[in-house]
Amino acid sequence: MFMFQFVQQPANGMIDYFETKSQPITKAMVLKAYGVVRANKGGAGVDGMTWAELDANPRGYLYRLWNRLSSGSYFPPPVLQVEIPKKNGGVRPLGIPTLLDRIAQQVVRDHLEKQLEPLFHESSFGYRPRRSAHDAVAQSQRNCFNHDFAIDLDIQSYFDTIDHDLMMKALSHYCQDKWVLMYVERWLKADIMKGGKRTFRKRGTPQGGVISPLLSNLFLHVVFDGWMQKHHPEKPFDRYADDIIVHCKTERQAQFMLAQIRERMAACGLSLHPVKTRIVNLRGKSENRYPRKYDFLGFSLRPVMRETGGRRMLLPGTFVSGASKTSIRKKFRDMEIHKRRKPIALLARELNPVIEGIIQYFHKFWNAGMRPVWNQLNHRLLKWVKWEKGLYKYASLRWLRARYQENPGLFAHWKLVQP
Repeated sequence: MFMFQFVQQPANGMIDYFETKSQPITKAMVLKAYGVVRANKGGAGVDGMTWAELDANPRGYLYRLWNRLSSGSYFPPPVLQVEIPKKNGGVRPLGIPTLLDRIAQQVVRDHLEKQLEPLFHESSFGYRPRRSAHDAVAQSQRNCFNHDFAIDLDIQSYFDTIDHDLMMKALSHYCQDKWVLMYVERWLKADIMKGGKRTFRKRGTPQGGVISPLLSNLFLHVVFDGWMQKHHPEKPFDRYADDIIVHCKTERQAQFMLAQIRERMAACGLSLHPVKTRIVNLRGKSENRYPRKYDFLGFSLRPVMRETGGRRMLLPGTFVSGASKTSIRKKFRDMEIHKRRKPIALLARELNPVIEGIIQYFHKFWNAGMRPVWNQLNHRLLKWVKWEKGLYKYASLRWLRARYQENPGLFAHWKLVQP
């Protein structure tokens, strides 16, 4: 982390990192937040400020930020809104605060998270310390062993439809710090800048904000987690941000719970997607026909026939989803590997971080299902050999296999599927 000292030293020459003004925000809090946000990198907001510009004068920028935060005079600039493509088509709006605004949000998040984290439900996994998507998927599979039905919940445009008044009501219930409430309300109401046009936001919290994940977790803790714990404690669920799976034993239970949850969401200003929200029958008896699997965080959970104790039984299994495989294939296709004119060692150096990231996430539960993906990547490498070396198909294959014999770990996926 880039280290620096704030300007305006006191008369005795010592820097007071814990000095505060009207609001209990110290210089040390701003310094710590800067280190966290700096490590996460990220692009510029509406002011165009880059990390290079901020790092060129951290003393000045961060002192002014602390001065405004600690005096209560900080007002966030508009949030730059961009659209990013979804895996299943369409686009998702992403809000990009300025770098200094991200640091300001991190100051509040560090303070607020200490109060809220111990209160959150054990089945909430998203954006929480020491919890991961793999933990959520593993718990979801365990719940399937004792529950034949599941409800795959999809909250329609969740981040864009959070009611500000209800959010502030929930926050003020758990946090009595007036400075936290003041700044959170300002961030919720910060304008949006899209295509040069500035608009006022009446609902929602932008995806991309540093404090948004914590606020969205708090909102669903009140709307869903706490409500489930109070009224339906016998129904296990798995939640990662706004991705929720509820487990039931029978078809009637699932139908009843879906109706109850839909009513609860509507009372809190949210709505369930009419198509994506559905009941799933994993291995139970039912009067109606339902899907036999559900997708959760890039994985498909579905029943598979396994032999256990001399008997063949339908048991829950976790596999990489078809949508995830399609997305990975598209990622490699868009990289246009065959057009890169460079030595194979440099090509491997470029591709391996991507390959290793995919292996680390999607090979957590089952390896064999990814073989078609890695075989296709090998075909793309073969195409690169044809273009780079000017060889025909079989000569290219011999050349690539010779590189494999020389260095089986040249490409990370060669340890799983050789060319």
